Amino acid sequence: MKTLLLVDGSSFLYRAFHAMPDLRSPQGEPTGAIHGVLNMLRKLRNDYPADYSACVFDAKGKTFRDDWFPEYKAHRPPMPTDLAQQIEPLHQAVAASGWNILMVDGVEADDVIGTLAQQAQDEVRCVIATGDKDLAQLVNERVILVNTMSNETLDVAGVNTKFGVPPERIVDYLTLVGDTVDNVPGVTKCGPKTAVKWLAQYGTLDNLIAHADEVGGAVGENLRAALDWLPQGRRLVTVKCDVRLPMRYDELAAPAQDDAQLRKLYEHFGFKSLLRELNSAQQSPSSTQENGAGKMEVRSYSASTAPQHDGSDLFTSTGEYETILTDAQLDAWLEKLMQAELVSLDTETTGLDTMNAQLVGISLSIELHHAAYLPLAHHYPGAPDHLKREHALHKLKHWLESPAHKKLGQNLKYDQHIFANHGIALAGIAEDTLLQSYVLESHKPHDLENLVMRHLGLKTIPYTDVVGKGAKQIGFDQVDLDTATQYAAEDAISRCNCISTLRRSCRANSPRSTAISRCRCAKCCSRWNATA
Repeated sequence: MKTLLLVDGSSFLYRAFHAMPDLRSPQGEPTGAIHGVLNMLRKLRNDYPADYSACVFDAKGKTFRDDWFPEYKAHRPPMPTDLAQQIEPLHQAVAASGWNILMVDGVEADDVIGTLAQQAQDEVRCVIATGDKDLAQLVNERVILVNTMSNETLDVAGVNTKFGVPPERIVDYLTLVGDTVDNVPGVTKCGPKTAVKWLAQYGTLDNLIAHADEVGGAVGENLRAALDWLPQGRRLVTVKCDVRLPMRYDELAAPAQDDAQLRKLYEHFGFKSLLRELNSAQQSPSSTQENGAGKMEVRSYSASTAPQHDGSDLFTSTGEYETILTDAQLDAWLEKLMQAELVSLDTETTGLDTMNAQLVGISLSIELHHAAYLPLAHHYPGAPDHLKREHALHKLKHWLESPAHKKLGQNLKYDQHIFANHGIALAGIAEDTLLQSYVLESHKPHDLENLVMRHLGLKTIPYTDVVGKGAKQIGFDQVDLDTATQYAAEDAISRCNCISTLRRSCRANSPRSTAISRCRCAKCCSRWNATA
């Protein structure tokens, strides 16, 4: 069976814009969303080879839903200027990459996707790439949703598992819970659990409305109060699948990639790694495949130009690590933190459950060859005295909560939870390399060992070497301070994911420790932001 691949380009655009750092071209133009979308599209095409494909964007102006409900999406803030500036050049780059681009006035991208999927219903399978839950209503035996950022695939069973209702009941479900993103009200105080419960009991929204008098309690009163609104809400959340389009799905064979235009755009954007891969692909042997118009050239693009290591040239770190045990040491480091432009931050905890994990220590790095570990809750026989956790956190609180003092980390959302458990609202997050990695190299593993080996040619200390395995495993709070300092200071920096554009710079610097690696990566990121 042939495949139709449809991309919710507007969803990709917003997600890439918010996930990426503030990347700039040599001319100072914003390029982060462009780089992110192009990489996600490349991965998607590799994962789902298709006979027909299109990237669908929302057209400018109002749609029929605005006529139905003037408050539709009315609460959304204006598009950020840096994002608006990237739309037209992104369209040019996507088209040059061999994608059909569709924008239809008066309707949303969802409606275009729904119509194409409906056209193809009985003839091909359809893969829809999106992060929009509304499109779950389109899923059936031949239509699936894929989310490139979470690696989630939703078929009929997957929709049922995720939402608690089958695809054919998604519209009813969304009508009841409402859609805060699009400013579509639902039934007051009706959350997902209540909606699933009602639909399980009554089967459909129409049957629920017919038996609204049977629903008791305050939520039943809210349901009855919303009865006049529900038909309108259902119209707003329903994807329109009969839009008049300028073409059919079977006219969406991929156009040939325009290498000359791509090269021109990559050079303008400063996308050095993509430019290298484009040039490399042109120099390698090409394969051909039959197309409806004859033979077209198909080039194979490697997703990474990073060197592959067999382990023979890897080495462990030998940096300068300091264990902060006194007020004087902490004060000295705090002075450095307050003056630094960017600080690498990492936490060591008692577990991975963010609601219950307690802070054991904090590792920091500013300079390329100097990192520190601040132990806060180590308990083992003969453990040296260290600063009390509450006392040390009180001293660090202003810096940790300051939005003006920039922090670098990986998955800092976890660290935010940990600090929140201790009454600190972590702010000033400037770079979260986990998000960058998901966008720029989503086809690669994101675990620490692979990232450091791939980008830095460096072997880190395995966690199990520190705490042991199985029945003999101990908590990090029982690790001796010398070992904890070596591991944590190294970990503070090595968890920096050097994204694909930085690999040559990071590899050439060959940092001597992963603690220093993260600072080095931060400098690379700074250079990249200025030049890419």
